[in-house]
Amino acid sequence: MSGRGSQLFAAVRELDLPIGHYAIFGSGPLIIRGIIDAANDVDVVARGAAWERARRLGEVVTLTEHGVDVASFSDGAVTVGTSWAYGDVDIDDLIDTAEIFDDLPFARLEYVVRYKRAAGRPKDLEHLRLLERSGYAPDRAL
Repeated sequence: MSGRGSQLFAAVRELDLPIGHYAIFGSGPLIIRGIIDAANDVDVVARGAAWERARRLGEVVTLTEHGVDVASFSDGAVTVGTSWAYGDVDIDDLIDTAEIFDDLPFARLEYVVRYKRAAGRPKDLEHLRLLERSGYAPDRAL
């Protein structure tokens, strides 16, 4: 993993969010698996105690284009929110089924595929192509 990915995940680790109440989502699960290079930021979905901690520690802003409140850290390099702007995601299941890598919880790839298909942005389509090229079958998405 690149230095930037390590920095992003270290920033998440420093928040000391309670395991079982959050998961790294967005491109994070692809970065940790080496499928894509590190992005400029990392997204975290949280509930309960993790959201309360993030809300207390960070600056809460509303992403008006998505109607989502997030707590922002490290000049926006880490955002923690309670919902996801794209697709129909069961946040509780996403968090409950997270896979642990390097002591951090990451959303399963099935959720990442679903969200990237729903978003359909050029970068998401490229990520889906790279994911399939890595050997993962995107049709296994939930």
